[in-house]
Amino acid sequence: MLRKIRIVLASVMFVGILLLFLDFTGTLHHWVSWMPKIQFLPALLAMNFIVVIALIVVTLIFGRLYCSVICPLGVMQDLISCLNRKRNKYSYSKALSWLRYTMLIIMVVACLAGLGSLMALLAPYSSFGRIATMILQPLWRMGNNMLAAWAESADSYLFYATDVWMKSWPAFIIALVTLLVVGFLAWKHGRTYCNTICPVGTVLGFLAQFSWLKVHFDTEKCRKCSMCSKNCKAACIDYQTMTVDYSRCVACGNCLEKCKFGALSYSHPKSVFTALAGQGSADGKTDFGKRGFLVVSALAASAAMAQEKKKVDGGLAVIQDKVAPERQTPITPPGSVSAKNMAHHCTACQLCVSECPNEVLRPSGNLMTLMQPVMSYERGYCRPECNRCSKVCPTGAIRLIDLDVKSSTQIGHAVWVKKNCVAVTDGVECGNCARHCPAGAIEMVPLDEEDEETPFVPAVNEARCIGCGACENLCPARPLPAIYVEGHEVHKEI
Repeated sequence: MLRKIRIVLASVMFVGILLLFLDFTGTLHHWVSWMPKIQFLPALLAMNFIVVIALIVVTLIFGRLYCSVICPLGVMQDLISCLNRKRNKYSYSKALSWLRYTMLIIMVVACLAGLGSLMALLAPYSSFGRIATMILQPLWRMGNNMLAAWAESADSYLFYATDVWMKSWPAFIIALVTLLVVGFLAWKHGRTYCNTICPVGTVLGFLAQFSWLKVHFDTEKCRKCSMCSKNCKAACIDYQTMTVDYSRCVACGNCLEKCKFGALSYSHPKSVFTALAGQGSADGKTDFGKRGFLVVSALAASAAMAQEKKKVDGGLAVIQDKVAPERQTPITPPGSVSAKNMAHHCTACQLCVSECPNEVLRPSGNLMTLMQPVMSYERGYCRPECNRCSKVCPTGAIRLIDLDVKSSTQIGHAVWVKKNCVAVTDGVECGNCARHCPAGAIEMVPLDEEDEETPFVPAVNEARCIGCGACENLCPARPLPAIYVEGHEVHKEI
């Protein structure tokens, strides 16, 4: 029964988090947005101490169950290693403690110093999020677009097409390298990444040494057949000495399932004191049975490229794509409070990027804020009625913000560029920015105050502008808009 429960929980967590990143309709976050919030590092950064304490208690009872059930990157490694299960025969290896604790120290320093880019590279949940957002989500959308084309030919509205575009080349390259490295290590050596690089695994591994339930040898029954070591993806079982490195054991149960002599049990030591003293190789009587690991999940995604379509206006002329203006200060989402808060809390998991329905958020390419979300308005603008990014952020980098507060939160201000404005360059009436400004911060005034016959151009009231980007997005000037938003280091309510 316990084995079945573990399989179900791991499957639900992995599939739920994966679909949360892939979903572009905004429906799943109502059901599974809690899953990222129980990840260890996001909960710690969000100061969600209830979750952190609960995870510590679970680890002190069951061992590193978090790594094999809750962490999506850990489950992904198990899934990859299972694909190579027939060829893989593992063996015991000594722990690379110097490397593990070096990575942990680097992570702690990065957190304290606000080096979000470095922290993002080491965070396991964020690494999985980047893989899901930058690699798997485009494939998922391509498959959806194929179904949408089929539905359109059948006069059905069951599916609708979505844009597939590259949000950030640096983030894509990092996600691809991460997938290749973690995938190769999992394919050949099982849990090597978890037990040598992952700082969360190092912290939980330290606690797991004192866990109440552990895998133990029965020295009288053991025949030293080595099947336990050959099937241990964590490489933590030394069958010759009949010992287990509990700091690396993720309680997957493979050893229990493969032992033909009943020499292994998942039980508690004779006393808590011997466990704390590191002498927990007891032959406990309580045996919870064999525990195996199998992740049952299937992801259907098609890699067929959708037919490229040119944007045309009435079939008369090709509309030139917009180019993002150079901003002195990047724009961070409403609810992020400030650039400093974003740098100290964001792990660049890309969940907000994948969930943004207006295609405003994308990973930063700046070295200091690499892969953290920034806003740009070439493809849409931040609509006042949407606060989805603040609902799904698990770390507190984007705090939950009510819609009425968002409408009065200034994240930046609009700046007019005279040389790009069509009213000046083409001598035509426009006023698009003023008509669509939800804050009423733009007024059309004569270019020459003394001559009302001159073209009317926008005048921005910075005190009322909230930086939503509607003016920038809807400006007809190409490739650079005639009005753009300059970000604020610190947000304020107006």
